[in-house]
Amino acid sequence: MADQLSKEEREERRSRRNRRKGKENEEAKSWLREWMDALLFAAVAAIIIRALLFEAYRIPTPSMEKTLLTGDFLIVSKISYGARTPMVVGVPFTNIYMPGVVLPWSRLPGLSEVERNDIVVFNYPIDLDPTAAKTSYIKRAVGVPGDTVTVDDAELFINNDRAKSFEGIQQTYVVTVRDRVRLSPAKVEAAGGRLIGSQNQGSYRVTMTEDVAEKISNWPEVNNVELFVLPEDFNEFNRRDFSFSSGFNNHHHIPPVVVPFEGQTVTLTPANYHIYENIITRYERNNVERNGDQFVINGETTNEYTIEQDYYFMMGDNRDDSEDSRFWGFVPQTHIVGKAGMIYFSWDSERMLPRFGRILNFIHD
Repeated sequence: MADQLSKEEREERRSRRNRRKGKENEEAKSWLREWMDALLFAAVAAIIIRALLFEAYRIPTPSMEKTLLTGDFLIVSKISYGARTPMVVGVPFTNIYMPGVVLPWSRLPGLSEVERNDIVVFNYPIDLDPTAAKTSYIKRAVGVPGDTVTVDDAELFINNDRAKSFEGIQQTYVVTVRDRVRLSPAKVEAAGGRLIGSQNQGSYRVTMTEDVAEKISNWPEVNNVELFVLPEDFNEFNRRDFSFSSGFNNHHHIPPVVVPFEGQTVTLTPANYHIYENIITRYERNNVERNGDQFVINGETTNEYTIEQDYYFMMGDNRDDSEDSRFWGFVPQTHIVGKAGMIYFSWDSERMLPRFGRILNFIHD
C-alpha cells in the first residue's frame, strides 16, 4: 500500500511540475507576444509619423550657416505644407525602392502654403531618382510663385525691392587694412567671421554676416569693408552642367526671372528656354524638340507653354557657399517635403562636443 501511495505521489508531483512548466511557458509566450505587439505598434506608428507628420533631418553642409550649422539635427514638419502620399514602393526608412514603379500621389491638406523666407526641406530636383527617393536639401524659399527674383552685384532683390535680411545670412566681404598690418584670423573668428583668403596685398576675403561686417569695419587696423562681387563677365556657370544657369555668367549676377506658377503661360524663345527646360521636360514630363526658333512639344509645334504646378526659388543663407536655385533653377511644388521646425540636437564635429545652447531651439524665419 505504501508503495502504491508512493507511486501515486510521484505521479502527482510529476503532474504538478508539468503544469507549472506549462504555465511558465505560457507566461513566456505571452510576454514575448506583448513585446512583439509593442514593437510592431511602434514600427507602424513611426512609419505613420514619418510619412504624415514629422521627419528628422541632419544639416550636412555649411550652406545655411549661420542660421543652421553643420551637425544640427532638425525636426521637419510635414503637416505645415501637407504630407505627400507615397510616390514609390520601397522599404521604409531606406532609399531602397522598386525601380520603374511610380505611384499616383497627392498632397494632403496642410496648415499653410510655402511662404516667402520659410526654411524648407525639399528633394533635390536635379536627381534622376524618383522624387521621394531623391536627396533632401534645405534652403530658404526667397521667391514664391509669381515673384520676380534678381541678383544684382551679389545682392538679392525680390519684386525690385532689396530682400529682407536675416541675422544668420552670410556673404563674402573684402576687408582692407592699413599698410604693414595683417588681419588676424583668430580675431576675425572671435568676432563671428571666417577669413577665407587674401584678395591682394592688404586685402582679405572674409565670410561673415552684415552685423559682423559692421563691427569689423570699426576696428582701428581696418580701412574699409565692402561686399565681394564677382565681375559681371566672369563665367562661373560654364563649368557646371545645369540648364537653368547656362544662360547666365555667375551667381552674383542673375537678371530678373519670374518664379513660375500654375496656369502661367510663357512664351518660349531660344534665349529663355534654359530657364524653362527642366520644368517642361524633367518635372512636367513632356517631350521637346527644337526646330530653329520653334519648339515641338509632344508633337505639336508651338512657342507657348502653360506651367502645370507652382515653383519656388531657394537660396542658402551662406550665400557664397551654397549651390541652390541660382545654379540649378526652381524647385517644383511636388518636391517640397516640409518646414524646418526645431533643432533637437546639435553636434560640433571639430570639438567633438554637443552644442548645448542650440538643443531644443525653435527655428524662426
